[in-house]
Amino acid sequence: MGKDQVSRYITGLFAVHDLSLQEARESSPKKGLPAISIQPEEGRFLQFLVRANNTKKALEIGTLGGYSGIWIARGLPPGGKLITLEVDSRHAQVAREHFEAAGVDDLIEVRVGDAHSVLQDLSDEDPFDFVFIDADKSGYETYYEWAVENVPVGGVITAHNTLRGGKVADDNEVDERTRVMRSFNSRVAKDPRVISTIYPAGDGTLVAVRIA
Repeated sequence: MGKDQVSRYITGLFAVHDLSLQEARESSPKKGLPAISIQPEEGRFLQFLVRANNTKKALEIGTLGGYSGIWIARGLPPGGKLITLEVDSRHAQVAREHFEAAGVDDLIEVRVGDAHSVLQDLSDEDPFDFVFIDADKSGYETYYEWAVENVPVGGVITAHNTLRGGKVADDNEVDERTRVMRSFNSRVAKDPRVISTIYPAGDGTLVAVRIA
């Protein structure tokens, strides 16, 4: 059974779309956004982690069209909140429309601006229980370091695209993005402040739990 078959199997059982999720995933490219949303089974995994961690306050770095944000928001317990950061105002507007259509707009606050700058302000707010990083890959190590400092012990940090289509496991692959991601994965794996691994569905989601 190939990877695509496994993906369809998991999706069919655990990550079935309703109309709002389907619209968020399929219409974003039609509205001019890159077709780089996470896979359905990855979304379900984020939702699972958020609920398992009883996340009261979540942060997403990289909103795009809001597809992953819907999954995260639907995992929040009563009273939970998601703040999502997006550098492109057009993307943020599309995401807001999708959040409203999915009925989760009251759970989500979209903040527009460069994540490196916005995170400085967020450091003054309450600790975040869950962080999802899916933005510019060159910023991953900076975003991760911020996250470790701003989640409590037991807090969960996740990062997308950590397999780069499998390129990170091929020593002959030397393109810059693969090199950056390989370095990021190695750094997290060796960080004594967390216990971590990579969930290999889709393009790989690194998961780290702060332990110290």
